[in-house]
Amino acid sequence: MTETAPQGGAPPFLEFRVSKSYDAFTLDCEGVFPSGITAVFGPSGSGKTTLLDSIAGMISPDCGEIRAGGRLVYSSRARVDLPPEKRRFGYVFQHGALFPQMSVRANISYGYRLTPESERLAAPDDLADLLGLSHLMDRGVANLSGGERQRVALARALAISPRLLLLDEPLASLDAAYRASILLHLNRVSERLGVSMVFVSHSLSEVLALAPFTYALDGGRMIAHGPTPEILAHPGVSRIADYGTLENILEAEVVDSGGCESASALRVGDALLVGPPTLSQPGDLASISIGAGDIILSLGVPPMTSARNAVPAVVRELRDAGGRVLVHVDLGVPLVVEVTPAAAAELALRPDQDIYLVIKSNSILVFA
Repeated sequence: MTETAPQGGAPPFLEFRVSKSYDAFTLDCEGVFPSGITAVFGPSGSGKTTLLDSIAGMISPDCGEIRAGGRLVYSSRARVDLPPEKRRFGYVFQHGALFPQMSVRANISYGYRLTPESERLAAPDDLADLLGLSHLMDRGVANLSGGERQRVALARALAISPRLLLLDEPLASLDAAYRASILLHLNRVSERLGVSMVFVSHSLSEVLALAPFTYALDGGRMIAHGPTPEILAHPGVSRIADYGTLENILEAEVVDSGGCESASALRVGDALLVGPPTLSQPGDLASISIGAGDIILSLGVPPMTSARNAVPAVVRELRDAGGRVLVHVDLGVPLVVEVTPAAAAELALRPDQDIYLVIKSNSILVFA
């Protein structure tokens, strides 16, 4: 295995070199992931799930080596191939894969009971509270929404106190509201439990919202690996990415919910944004989405416009992404703005520059 330090100086948690061949496809890649959250990004058929299943022990590579937390779990040379239960990695599938005959409580408690008491990180009730499931604990899983099912699947995976959490496109079948909610729950899990995660996705927006580091795959090969802002604009990634769907998914505090015809007030980082009315109550936390291409940059306070928001921010980075420029800005939380190269040149955008973000209120989607 190549000894390569992970990008960003964080200590390595997962190291792998794997090769796996099928009739019409070969995965052949290696990488070093730091502690925390790393996204594996790529289009359908790029090898994301094959890589994740190899790490989990659900399939055996043809050759290679995998270490997690310094522990060897697979080596073709040393003839080591620990079964999934010995690796003790949590796995969340795209469709949850819950036990349909069990209640929410029984699903979450299943793995918890099998975990040695000295190694348990969180009790089922604590996980339910963290993931907003406390009011559903005695309900059958067949009566849950898609988003609720995925949160139960996440809680069940965490109940075994995993050394590593693997997530295989867990948001692919959900609508925007549930996607935003679960992304924010995953961030809370990472912060409070300190569990490292590998998050597989074909969505740049999900990667941007969740993962500080990204590993990009295409055709079974690694094409880029490093801090997410760099990878978003990498030439190999820009060839396979859909920047038109890139959105900022953020957590907001509802200051004013608005009425039937009035606007809401939402605190995001250091800014107070005017958005559409919401059913959330003042003091509630909500998820919001703002398209990267729906934000206008201004060098000063803009003159009167129909846009309800003009908030100060600071430019942090600029990345050329194949015919567009991705501008990473900071207004107490990070956002990415998509502009044309001509606009970036005319504004003479540069790091540490003060800027105003101009955002129409109807460009902000609010999810309770």
